[in-house]
Amino acid sequence: MNPYFAEFLGTLVLILMGDGVCACASLEKSKGKGAGWIVITMAWGFAVMCGVFIAGPYSGAHLNPALSLALAVSGSLAWEMLPGYVLAQMAGAFCGACLVWFFYKDHYDATEDPDTKLGTFCTGPAIRNLWRNFACEFIGTCLLVFCILMFATPGDTPDIGLGSLGAIPVTYLIIAIGMSLGGATGYAINPARDLAPRLAHALLPFKSPKRDSDWSYAWVPVLGPVAGALFAALSFMWIF
Repeated sequence: MNPYFAEFLGTLVLILMGDGVCACASLEKSKGKGAGWIVITMAWGFAVMCGVFIAGPYSGAHLNPALSLALAVSGSLAWEMLPGYVLAQMAGAFCGACLVWFFYKDHYDATEDPDTKLGTFCTGPAIRNLWRNFACEFIGTCLLVFCILMFATPGDTPDIGLGSLGAIPVTYLIIAIGMSLGGATGYAINPARDLAPRLAHALLPFKSPKRDSDWSYAWVPVLGPVAGALFAALSFMWIF
């Protein structure tokens, strides 16, 4: 499989299942409505696992532009491949979000609260304090990337990525970050996970009411993860 298509398909599955659990647990008349944070965080972990199984052997299964950038900085991904990886991840995330909309369209129509609809696509802060929200995304992504690099160290492989680690450790890592650090911002820790589905929300038709896509917040789950991933990669290189 072409590595760019692998990133596209793996990220599509990640968002289909990840945003899917948000819709399942939030939208009116869903059998999963009210399932709660534990279900959401575990399902996001399993969503990553499925994406890794699909893309891992072919692309390293980054599924995350911030991680791809960190791996390019650390020398584990060729710089000329980075734009293709990012575009594939963004396209996969957008298509995954559109599939969630199609799957749950009747439930979106039955849901009156426009904030709930938006929350199934992208993240938002529990308390809006943009610079602290940025710091939360920075810290969460720094932890994610640093742990991934640490997981990969014993193998001493140049092809560091989620796929080279095996899906299970990263699954546990995603669940742990969500349970421990997800309460403040919803733990995007991945620009593709937030920006592309936010764009899908802006473009897709919804039965009224529909709110704006909160573009004034959109920079936080993009720049926070990018900065956190870069800091983690540089820290890892300095330590080792």
